[in-house]
Amino acid sequence: MKRINSLRRIGLLMTNVGHTAMYFDNSRMAVTLLHLSETYIIDIKGQDKCGYNSVILGTGDLKKIAKPQLEYLKKKGINSKCKLYESRLTDLFGIECGKKVGVNHFVVGQYLDITGYSLGKGFAGVMKRHNFSGLRASHGVSIAHRSQGSTGQCQDPGRVFKGKKMAGHLGNSRVTVQNMKILSIDYENSIIAVKGNNVPGFKNSYVFVRDAVKKPLHKDVPFPVGLLLNMSDDANNLVS
Repeated sequence: MKRINSLRRIGLLMTNVGHTAMYFDNSRMAVTLLHLSETYIIDIKGQDKCGYNSVILGTGDLKKIAKPQLEYLKKKGINSKCKLYESRLTDLFGIECGKKVGVNHFVVGQYLDITGYSLGKGFAGVMKRHNFSGLRASHGVSIAHRSQGSTGQCQDPGRVFKGKKMAGHLGNSRVTVQNMKILSIDYENSIIAVKGNNVPGFKNSYVFVRDAVKKPLHKDVPFPVGLLLNMSDDANNLVS
């Protein structure tokens, strides 16, 4: 993959609200709405100690989390059961624990890479899963029209090769769609609208949104992150 954008900013975990349509320049376009819940910088990892630069972010309010994560949050003095995730970046300049990350991290016209898990479709045959043509409709084929046919050989090598396309579980796999363009941003409700409806995942599922690597970085984006205000000013319920 040819990486054009060498600068690395923070990626954000957002919620896939769903699909709709909007009008731009008298043209009707399908869009996907992504919502950013309250997101805060919980911890910082530096190059000198960890070998790379990254931040630990917390978002949302979960009903249950694993005990190690709960102990980690208590150690940081956080009462909320927020969802934790890590994002690498090039430079830690201006990054401080307790800062709130806003939807102003992105700008209209910017291209994004969005990663999520595709819809799970259960067990599927080879025609649905791998687009096989199936067997002939007549001439000796009986009750096996949608089967895959032979999978291996006889004596040499006498086995089925690893990775052979066969029937199995379809969907629920990690998928990244690239070069999704931002058409509009609702700063009041922390919602961005990206062009197209091919964002992976079901409604209200989490997707990881970051700058596109195959497009140059937009000149107006804040670097390394778009911040709103201090956690102590607006999140007294989050931190003890």
